[in-house]
Amino acid sequence: MEENSCDMRVLFLIDLWDPRIGSSIRQMYQHAESLRALGHETAIVSTTTDKGEAGWREVEGTEVFLIHSDYSARWRAWISLNNQPVIRELRPVLEAWKPDVVHNHLIHMHLSYEALREARRVGAGVVFTAHDSMTFCYQKLDCFHGGEEHGWERRDYKAHWSKCIPCQRLRYRPGRNKAIREVLAETVDRFTVVTDEQAVAIRANDIRVDRTVNNAIRLQAEIPSEEQVSGFRERHGLEEKLIVAIGGRLHELKGVRQVFKMLAILRREFPALRMLALGKEEAYAPFEASARAAGVDDLIVTPGWLDGEELLCAMAATDVMLTPSTCFETFGMMNLEAMEFKRPVVATSFGGCPEVVRDEVNGFVANPYDVESFADRIARLLRDPALRSEMGEAGHQLLKEHFTIDRLTAEFMEEYELAVASAQARGALK
Repeated sequence: MEENSCDMRVLFLIDLWDPRIGSSIRQMYQHAESLRALGHETAIVSTTTDKGEAGWREVEGTEVFLIHSDYSARWRAWISLNNQPVIRELRPVLEAWKPDVVHNHLIHMHLSYEALREARRVGAGVVFTAHDSMTFCYQKLDCFHGGEEHGWERRDYKAHWSKCIPCQRLRYRPGRNKAIREVLAETVDRFTVVTDEQAVAIRANDIRVDRTVNNAIRLQAEIPSEEQVSGFRERHGLEEKLIVAIGGRLHELKGVRQVFKMLAILRREFPALRMLALGKEEAYAPFEASARAAGVDDLIVTPGWLDGEELLCAMAATDVMLTPSTCFETFGMMNLEAMEFKRPVVATSFGGCPEVVRDEVNGFVANPYDVESFADRIARLLRDPALRSEMGEAGHQLLKEHFTIDRLTAEFMEEYELAVASAQARGALK
């Protein structure tokens, strides 16, 4: 990447700050590092539920200011619009730091949409990146496919009270979506999404989308050795096993129970099959009874929270990665992490995954509700080591060609320049 002649001060806003807990958070830190390498200045404002953590700190070379915020999630539809205690602490940071650009990521819990008005007030160019459906949905979007009646093939993304009230009940807030649309229209200079299908869903809800900027990762400097991977397999009883894995934040809508049904089919042909449930053990606990009911609890391996070398070893030990979400999976960063380790992916057909996992190129795409079909794709890979290798190589090549931090940074620099120009034009009209 060429150094930009006009240095910028870029301030990121995001509710979650720890890069260990989420791929999109790690991506933000990697992007910030790339910006600094180009001569720009970066900082992050985030939130914490622990009062003792509040204040300035440095994380992976980036200055981070943490604001305390803690409230019951039942009030999120109200507080996420304007969290005044947080805004009072954000305001002096914006005024003192004087950003050229405020790049907003996940702000729908604590920083709140009112933060966009504060960024606009200090004269910054405002960029908003939607990583999910929360600009028009209260949770993970799963009401669009029409269910079994429609073969799960509908793509009805438009939010409507007739769908939202039965889903949210007492948490439904009349006017929430209208208020979000208005603040976005009033304050955001450039609105980006991470996949084209996400843009379709957001535009269906009358929100302007300016550009798709696909997610990215920075390749590891070193991958685990065969000896390290063998050690991981031995520690978790996975010697000579075929391993599929599901990762990220284990949630009902991530398709965990669908995978149990698939495992029940697959174990007939693959007695050495095991599934790694990558995530916190307490997050997997609610699914234990379902695994027993499906008769596959003996196939599940829960290594607990993994970080650093252990997480890399888990990825390297995996034969096939699964992204079986039954909700709208906006992107699926685990897809990229599998591609980094040359592992094929069997991914959901819902959302943006088909833009990352190219069907029959670096994996397969299938409807997770069609358990037989999804399981068949997994079986094809488990049967054929050569096919796994071929698709893994194809995914790794695609990752290097398109899903890099340098590419992401270059595209966001274009967005920043447009946002700054927009902010300057506003200033000239005053």
